[in-house]
Amino acid sequence: MKKANKKVLSPMELSRFCDQIAMMLKSGMQLENGMEVLAQKKDAASQEYAKMQQRLCETGSLYDAMQESGLFPAYLTEMTGIGEKTGRLEDVMRSMTSYYEREAKLKQSLRNAVSYPLVLGGMLFVIVLILLWQVLPVFRRVLSGMGVTGSDNGLMQLGATIGWVVLGIVGLLLVAVLVCLVLMKTKAKDKVLALVKKVIPAVGRLYEGISASRVAAVLSMMLSSGFIMEDALGTVPRVLDDEEAVKKIEGITNEINNGETFADAVAALGMFDVMHTRLLQTGAMTGSEDEVMEKIAKTYEEQTESSISGLIAIIEPTVVALLSVVIGAVLLSVMLPMAGVLSSLL
Repeated sequence: MKKANKKVLSPMELSRFCDQIAMMLKSGMQLENGMEVLAQKKDAASQEYAKMQQRLCETGSLYDAMQESGLFPAYLTEMTGIGEKTGRLEDVMRSMTSYYEREAKLKQSLRNAVSYPLVLGGMLFVIVLILLWQVLPVFRRVLSGMGVTGSDNGLMQLGATIGWVVLGIVGLLLVAVLVCLVLMKTKAKDKVLALVKKVIPAVGRLYEGISASRVAAVLSMMLSSGFIMEDALGTVPRVLDDEEAVKKIEGITNEINNGETFADAVAALGMFDVMHTRLLQTGAMTGSEDEVMEKIAKTYEEQTESSISGLIAIIEPTVVALLSVVIGAVLLSVMLPMAGVLSSLL
């Protein structure tokens, strides 16, 4: 079992590890010797690699060494065990290298999609707060000293009101996003995710694409490694964060157990869209389901990256436009009364 006090390696670190193991196996190097080389590198995992090297010498099983280390996710550990049992460990490691490369890119894209709007929203909040709290009172005192009253003061008050309303909205949105990010790290993750999907449909479509990509990638890898579809489907839920997608996989498994073909079960549960379902049906007839799954995984991955880029492209001009409108309204509320006073003096 994975130890609770250990931190699982990042997707990019996992990809590098799998790639190194695959190269060792291809060259004919003993994994005990290869792990000793990894342990000599001065990084955060070097001590654990040294322990894994000792475990390899004792058991000769990379699966046992990985399971005891606690550095690796359950999915990679189980796939390693399957690779050892079937004699296709090198193929599994190469497949996992590509899989975790995709995971790293996907996580970076998701991180950018969240952090960029947060930074822009924070900038908007700070700028408007400074204008309302520090700049506007100074102009009010100056204009009051110049004898500005009545409608001019009303205009300034309107500008200030608009600024405070926008400031409150932006502040609430920032707090809501931060709270959601914190809750996503807790047991309430599924409930928070379900709520976000209902409030923001684009996020729901994004997660559907991510889940479909992961499902197709895992099935492609396992089918190409010689596993039957039922065994491959049993592994898929371990890599899914979306509870709805897990339920779909369970439904597909039940449909297959009831005599339905995999392609028909996928079509019935709506795991993939219509175009990819038809492609899968063709692949089933030609005996190339693994190749079709790989194509579907790449297609959904590209669509997901495009969707994230599209969200960022929409958010950026929206926040900039909102910032411009608010600052413009506040400045106009100050400049118009001042322009009126100056024109009366001329």
